[in-house]
Order: sequence, then C-alpha cells, then structure tokens
Amino acid sequence: MENSDLQALQKLDAAHHIHPFNDNAALAKKGTRILTKGEGCYVWDAEGNKMLDAFAGLWCVNIGYGRTELGKAAAKQMDTLAYYNSFFGCTTEPTVHLAAKLAELTPGDLNHAFFSNSGSEANDTILRMVRHFWAVQDQPDKNILIGRFNGYHGSTVAGASLGGMKGMHSQGGLPIPNIHHINQPYWFGEGGDLSPEEFGLQRARELEDKILELGPDRVAGFIGEPIQGAAGVFIPPMNYWPEIQRICRKYDVLLIADEVICGFGRTGHWFGSEYFGIQPDIMTLAKGITSGYIPLGAVMFNDRVSNVLRDKGGELAHGYTYSGHPVCTAVALENIRILQDEKIVENIQGNTGPYLASRWKELGEHPLVGEARVVGMVGALELVPNKPSRAFFEDRGKVGQLCRDIALKNGLILRATNDAMLLSPPLIITRGQIDELFEKAWKSLNQTAEALGK
Repeated sequence: MENSDLQALQKLDAAHHIHPFNDNAALAKKGTRILTKGEGCYVWDAEGNKMLDAFAGLWCVNIGYGRTELGKAAAKQMDTLAYYNSFFGCTTEPTVHLAAKLAELTPGDLNHAFFSNSGSEANDTILRMVRHFWAVQDQPDKNILIGRFNGYHGSTVAGASLGGMKGMHSQGGLPIPNIHHINQPYWFGEGGDLSPEEFGLQRARELEDKILELGPDRVAGFIGEPIQGAAGVFIPPMNYWPEIQRICRKYDVLLIADEVICGFGRTGHWFGSEYFGIQPDIMTLAKGITSGYIPLGAVMFNDRVSNVLRDKGGELAHGYTYSGHPVCTAVALENIRILQDEKIVENIQGNTGPYLASRWKELGEHPLVGEARVVGMVGALELVPNKPSRAFFEDRGKVGQLCRDIALKNGLILRATNDAMLLSPPLIITRGQIDELFEKAWKSLNQTAEALGK
C-alpha cells in the first residue's frame, strides 16, 4: 500500500472509528496499524511487514488464517438461506447440527445450547438464566453471583460486572447489584511463601468463606475462566478447580466455566474444564468456536438447568436477532470439522504443546523473566526487575509495553498485560514456527533489557 493511501486510511479511521480498549485521542495522533492479509500463523500490515501472530488475533484464530473452507461454508449457506431467526418456533439446519455437535464435544451432560453473538452476550444470558433458574424454583433471593477480581467475562454491563477488573468498573457505574468477587489464584504475584498447592487451596476456600458470609440461600452461581486470560494468563494450581467444584456442590451453587479463551483446544484439551478435571453446570463458548472468522457465542447448559428452564420457566423472554444465525453456525461446523479431521487438539497434546512448553521454559531462563508459565497453547512471561525476588517493576506496565513494541518491530505479535508477555498462537503452529517464536522473543527480551540498562 502506498504511504499516501495508508495515511488517508489512518486519517479516516481517526475521524470516524472509536476503538475498543484504547486511548482514542492518543491513537488518532499515532495512527492505527492496518492489517491487510493473513495466512497460517502470519499477518501482514499495510506497510508490508510480515509478523508471526503469537496471539491468534485475540486468543481466537485457532485454525490459523486463510482457511478458504470457512469462507466457502459461509458462501454456501448465504446462497441457500442467508438468515432466519430462532424466534417463533423456528430454526435452521446448521444451527440444529451445531447444537448437537456441541453437546457431543462438551464434557458430561452439557447437552443444551443457547446461541449468542459473542462471549459477552453469552455471559449476559448466563446471569439472567441462572437467576431465573432459582426463581422458578421458589428461590428468588438466591440471585448472587460470585466472580474473581481481575476475571474477565466481557465488556457488556453484565459481563463487565461479573468480571472483576477495577478499570472497567470505574466506567458506567459497575458492578451491578448482587455480584461479588473473591481473590484470584495468581501464585507468582500473590502466593508469598506458600507452595502453589497451599496457595491453590487457600484461594479456592475463599469461595466457601464468601458463600457463608453472603448466605448459601443467596448465592446462585460462581463463574471463572479455567485460566484467567486477560489478567495475565494466571494458571491456577491443579488442586484449585477441584476444590472450587467441591465447594459449589456442597452449597448447591452452580459452577460456571467461562471457556471463551480455553475452549476448542487452547489447553491441549477440547476444553479447559477437562484439563483441570472439573464438570461445570454451565459453560460459556465463543472465539475458537469459529476460529474468529465470524462472530458467534454459545452457552451450554447441563440437563439439570435446562430441564428446570424448560419445565418450570415458561416462555423464555430472552434472545437476540442473530441467535443461531445460520451462516455463523455453518462456519462453526466447518471449523470444528477441521479441528477434528486434522487432529489439531491431539497434535497439541502429543507434539507441539510439549515442544512449546520446553522452549517457553528456556525463555524463563532469561534474566528479565521471573516466571514462564504455559499450558498447551497459552502462556505468559512475567518480566521482573530482580529475578529471585518475584517483585514487580515500580511503574507497572511500562516494561511490558516496551517489550511488546520491541517484539512487534522484530516481527512478533505478543500481548502485554502489566509486565507479563502473553502467548496464544494459532493451534496449527509448527515446531519450526515455535523455534522462530523463541528466537524473536529472546531477541526482544535482550533488547528490552538493554533499553532498561540491564
């Protein structure tokens, strides 16, 4: 793209496009980075720079860029029936097949799908349906949901309230009533002298303390990401989630797993719940369900919840114009077919996942890295000023941003949260590309250390 064309596009963007999670005034002065092409694990920008996308867009391009099969699936459905709604007792063929496929893939008796356009909308749906579930069983006061500080469940009013990010709560009068939060299982930053296992149990048992504080007859559900993604890829100790599940079962609190990031192979299992050995009552799906090629979200309900909603709930006064959109569900079916036929999840588990873990561990030996954590195809490098101390940089976030920008110049896309460099590559990444990722990351860490005078 000619420089004049790029500048014209940037000017047009600054004049008319409000970007999510950005300082739009600063962005308008700087100029947006415009992406023009993607293939496999790589994207190109308008200036012709080729970059290894080690973040899969936004945790979502699981099968990589440029899979024409998904475009063909969308075009075929558009030519046949571009749209029909799921209201008034209607549906479409791909929507029926996707609901059945999700019931087959998800663990246990998560046999019932409600479709949305995103993970945020799916979590809005969950908030309403969980409260409705208890209300129709003559327990209308059992309406409190518990999440975690720094959990992320979307940016709608309900999603941002369920999440525990203070920066989001400061805008728009959040959280809404009857949503509470407990501490996160972030061992590196908050574990102190406890072993990971001791810390995992301590943080899980905060849920029991909170339930008893609020009253078991008031607490309707607990929601959490198997691995906290946006907060910094916080991978809880293996005993954390089983203890959370035990507590939920003890007090009859619905267990909700937000699998928007972890779902569809990210952990080397189809779902993060399987990796941690738990069986949720409700599951949030999005992102990897279509590999980001088209918007789609879903909620999976187990038999117990679905049967109550069906038999006692009356008319379901909830839904979206595009719930179960046939083009989106057709694309999701094709995406899942590719994941299954090419055994992408199995390849992560037995091949590329262990190899990535070994190379990521090598990055953990860099003097700037305090911890290198990874599961399957999701991980983080925690950057620190003093490796043995687990202390943070004083101006937290500045070093992460510096490293991210240096990596970008080196042709590597990573995300920075505070001073953690986050990893989430397409699931199709090869060993050779993992080596490329390692080399570019190591070079970027060296240059960051040099810029800091270390």
